[in-house]
Amino acid sequence: MLIYLCLSSHGFGHAARQATVLSALHQLQPTWRLVVSSLVSADFLKLACGAAVPIEYRPVGWDVGMIQADALGVDHEQTLSSLKALDRSLPRRLDKEVAWLAKQKTPVLVVGDIPPSAAVLAERLGAPLVWMGNFGWDDIYEPLGGPFATYAAAAKAQYQKGQLLLRCPFSLAMDWGLKEHEIGFTISALRELPSQLRLHLEQLLKPLVLVGFGGLGMAIDPSLFRHWPNHHFLIAAPMAPQLRASLQAETNVTLLPEHVRPFDVMPHCERHLGKPGYSTFCEALSQDLGMHVVERDGFAEASVLMEGLRRYGNHRILSRDCFIQGEWGLDQQLVPANDLMASTHGAEQAAEALVMVALSTVQHG
Repeated sequence: MLIYLCLSSHGFGHAARQATVLSALHQLQPTWRLVVSSLVSADFLKLACGAAVPIEYRPVGWDVGMIQADALGVDHEQTLSSLKALDRSLPRRLDKEVAWLAKQKTPVLVVGDIPPSAAVLAERLGAPLVWMGNFGWDDIYEPLGGPFATYAAAAKAQYQKGQLLLRCPFSLAMDWGLKEHEIGFTISALRELPSQLRLHLEQLLKPLVLVGFGGLGMAIDPSLFRHWPNHHFLIAAPMAPQLRASLQAETNVTLLPEHVRPFDVMPHCERHLGKPGYSTFCEALSQDLGMHVVERDGFAEASVLMEGLRRYGNHRILSRDCFIQGEWGLDQQLVPANDLMASTHGAEQAAEALVMVALSTVQHG
């Protein structure tokens, strides 16, 4: 059995979510082949999945999503340009993947998170299709109107094909007329920190704050950390060498090693400073981490994420101006959650559903 995941190349959140599912699926069916097809970097996928999960990587761009100016802003013009370019290149990519899969001579289940073109691939293969996500690109494009409306309608038409929708928490409408299975929060198992890093964190006598703005990161003025001398900040090392050097010079900042996931340091932290993000919310809420979240405009998913934050998380909400000025409220009490978290076994629930569809539809269909 080959599980072929068409994974969105929009940021790292989709990949982090699917890493939890692939891990759970490998535990249930260790002989199945797991293929991840995306432009998300292979190194990130390996870090997210861990060495125990044998994934095969196919570098294919299935969707555009929204081109982001930074972690909080989107570029509409560039997004439209990229969507038009995808229209031109996608037929050739589909031909290549269909030919490759035919050579594997094994039953295939296609999983989409959540490029609409996964439906075209499944249709050409005659393979079953399972969607998994908390939104579709139709939900994102439709409110933007204008030329985005055409892409929204096209996406929705593709999403209406398939055997099942695995609906994640914090979800938008995804009104596709499919059979649905609602799953809980998708959380991976924590991994042990390197001993040197663990000792370093244990020796710090200040509250630890994890800073995270997803795969793109966020240009933070390093001097802002000096506003909070009684806190120590943990940050994934930025790609820009100049910013990395500036952050390393701050006495109350530690850059995390590249092989350490931010999730694995959450048990050592008191609060998290970042943007709305599905996987970050799942992870931070599972560790009862106080969350300081910067508001994000122009992206429909943010509204349901913030609604979920208010419901399940102890939090403070920051404007973008407050964030830029260093007014982060780390010394203020958190607004308490209104409700207890739902199930944290979403990854296992999704894996079980995939096995059921594969065994009932692929082998005996």
